[in-house]
Order: sequence, then C-alpha cells, then structure tokens
Amino acid sequence: MTESKKRTIAILGSTGSIGTQTLQVVDEHPECFEVYALTANDRVDELIEQARKYQPEAVVIANEAKYEYLKEALQDMPIKVYGGYEAICQIVQSGPIDVVVTALVGFSGLRPTIEAIKAGKAIALANKETMVVAGELINELAIKHEVPILPVDSEHSAIFQCLAGEADNKVEKLILTASGGPFRTFSKEQLETVTKEQALKHPNWSMGAKITIDSASMMNKGFEVIEAKWLFGMDAKSIDVIVHPQSVIHSMVQFADGTVKAQLGTPDMRLPIMYALSYPVRLPSTFERLDFTKTTELTFEQPDMERFPNLQLAYQALTMGGNMPCVLNAANEVCVAAFLKEKIKFTEMSRLIERAMQSIDYQLKPTLDNLLETDRNTRRMVEGWI
Repeated sequence: MTESKKRTIAILGSTGSIGTQTLQVVDEHPECFEVYALTANDRVDELIEQARKYQPEAVVIANEAKYEYLKEALQDMPIKVYGGYEAICQIVQSGPIDVVVTALVGFSGLRPTIEAIKAGKAIALANKETMVVAGELINELAIKHEVPILPVDSEHSAIFQCLAGEADNKVEKLILTASGGPFRTFSKEQLETVTKEQALKHPNWSMGAKITIDSASMMNKGFEVIEAKWLFGMDAKSIDVIVHPQSVIHSMVQFADGTVKAQLGTPDMRLPIMYALSYPVRLPSTFERLDFTKTTELTFEQPDMERFPNLQLAYQALTMGGNMPCVLNAANEVCVAAFLKEKIKFTEMSRLIERAMQSIDYQLKPTLDNLLETDRNTRRMVEGWI
C-alpha cells in the first residue's frame, strides 16, 4: 500500500476500545490510512482530542445534547460537526470513504452498517451484534452491493486468516477459542455472589465494559458462534467452542481431511484490526511478538454450559433462527446494563434472557422492521421485569 493508495476510513465508535486501537493502527501506518470521519456516542472530550490530532473531514456525536459543545470546541478547525444518531447513518455514505470500521456497541451498530453497505463501503466489522441480530439480511445486502465484510473480532479474523488460500477445500468444523473469562473456575454458588468489579477484570484482554461482562458470562462467545454462521456459512453443529485460557490460539479451522489450522498471536486487538484494514496485504508492525520460549503451556477444556448457560442460549437462538437471536441480544443488552448498575445479580442475566426467549413471539422470516420491533418489545419487557 502506497501513499497514492491510502485507504480512507470512517470509525464508528472512535472513543471506545476498538476505536482507539484502530487509531493506533493509523499511527503505525499513516502512509496507508487516512481518517475521514470519527463518531462517538457520549465521550465528547475524547472526540475533540481525536479530531484535533487526526483532522478528519467530519465528526459526529450521537448525544445531541453535546453537539453545541463539540461544535464550539472545534470552531477553529476545518471540520464538519454533526449531532445525532441519524447523522452517523448519513456520514457513512460519504463518497471518499473506502472502509467503515463499525465499532459501535450493541444494536446501535445495525443501521449505520446497513447504510454503509448500501453505499458500497467495505465493512471492517467489530460490532458483532449486527450479524447476531440480522446476519441473513446483512449477507444479502453485502452480496447485492458487492461489499466485503472483513472481520475484526480476533476469533473471526483468525478463522478468516486460516481460510485464506484454501479456495474450495471443504471445511468440516470451525473451532472458536474462549479464554473462559475471570470466572472460569468458579462454582455455581460462587457465581451467585460475583460483583461488577470482579466481572470487569478480564484475565487477558482490555475491552469496554459491555463486552467484558459478555465475556465473563460467555455470552460474547455465544454471539461469536452466531456471527460465525453468517460470516462463514456454517451451521450450528459445525461450530465448536473450546476454552483456551492462555488466549494464544485465537481460533481454528478443521478441514475434511482432518487437518486443523490455527492462528496464533499475542492477545492484541490491533493485529486483527490492521489485517482487516489492509487485507489482503500484511503490513509490518512494531507490535509485540509471540515468544514461544515464554509460551510453554497451551491448555484446552470444554465450556461448562451449566455454569454458563448463555452459551447454550446462543446455540438455541441460532438453531431457531428468525428473530430469536434479536431477542437474545436485546435481552442481554438490558441485563448487562442492569448488572453494571448493580440492579440484578450476575446469574440473573441468564434467567431473564431465557425468560425473554420464551415470551416474545417467534418470527421465522423477519424483515428489518420486524427486527426493530422485536428489539423494542424485548427491551420493554425485560426492563419491566427488572
């Protein structure tokens, strides 16, 4: 990639964990990438700081109450300033953008991703909920508009890399690795009393609060199973999860001849981010290397779906299909928010999600409007129970 072939990127959720690490990748290779747009939900001061450093064409703050503050802070800069969620959906359609990094948290990432695909933009997908809720719809749009969807999640990036060069070779199984989170060895009784502070301490990865809680409850891995189905065209029976506490192997692919390919690396999200942005080129980096003299133990174990029922609920939602993954996601978002506010116990999240899946009307072939309605109804119902 040369100066004349710079890729112009928009980062949705630039102040979050994935967003800030994407900007570190830009810092690593300013000759390859140019920032066109930055968006944030609420962290206006961080957005101002980023805007001054990277001088994008435009910035958007989703929280309209902070629009005037943002506009005033950047009035001496030649940067267009917008406010509101609709502005995010519109900015992704801008002509000069080559790649949209969707690092928004939760269901809010769906519509901007759809608008970016319709505008013909490549998607560097870090918002797994988009594929969980509307994978079939996203795939249809991506095919129609000839848009590549490049996975940023370390697990899906690993599978993507393992499949490179395999052409039509038959895949027997995808094997997603999971760290097991901070409560891997906890008993059911211990899980009843875990605190927010304990749940936010992930043993290997540095992530935002929502995804860290999802990792602790194994819902994150459940979402990844659903996402893998849509990204790689596999059914639920061909997607396995294995607990690998060291987080060195990021995922594996088993082929029809029995061969297993694995992608290994340090637990650093900048690596899959950079691969998604530069694909099919592998750019050099100064990031830490994997040292096999220090990586002397790689262990594996089966996930315990009795202690961590969220993973089982995700498989169930995937098997049912239709609007059930949407119910799973909406109920989970409400439950995680309530747990972070210490309104419910850690173990109550799974119970409420399962109840929501049993209570919401099932639709086999939902439209986007159906999914939006399912999301609203599920949130209202679970919030009522809490």
